[in-house]
Order: sequence, then C-alpha cells, then structure tokens
Amino acid sequence: MKTSIIVQNLKCGGCANTISSKLASIKNISEIHVDIEESKVSFNYETTEDALLVKEKLKSLGYPSVEDDNNYIFKAKSYVNCATGKFSK
Repeated sequence: MKTSIIVQNLKCGGCANTISSKLASIKNISEIHVDIEESKVSFNYETTEDALLVKEKLKSLGYPSVEDDNNYIFKAKSYVNCATGKFSK
C-alpha cells in the first residue's frame, strides 16, 4: 500500500537525504519519495504498524506530521539532521 505524510521542518535536500536514508532502514518500507516543496514524504508499506513506525521515526528525527505539535526540540533535531544529510551526499 502507498501513503503520504505531510511533515513539518522539511526545508532542503539535506533533510530529504536524512529522511530517505533513515526510513530505508525500516523493514517493509519501500519506494520512499520526499517532496521538499510540498513537505510530503511518500512510501509503500505492508501493514498499518509499518506506516505508524514511519510516522514515529519522522517525529524522532525532528519532522513531526502536521497533526503533531512542533516544538523547539523537533526544530533543533531537524536542523541537526538537515546538516547531517547535507554532508552525507
């Protein structure tokens, strides 16, 4: 099945690189696509639990979904992960 999550704090290719690489490590998640302009992360999953794992992983990286609160901790985490993504190109 395919779904998309609209996230906060997604700003650039560095963010996209980090999100793609971290989500690729989750079992049963494939065809990950990060749309920077729409702040959207799309992917294929097998079970609802798999999709929920992606949502939690995004939140832990500092990219909470639009339904979640976006506090300074998430913003700081996204900044660090953005920088990491830029250097790992």
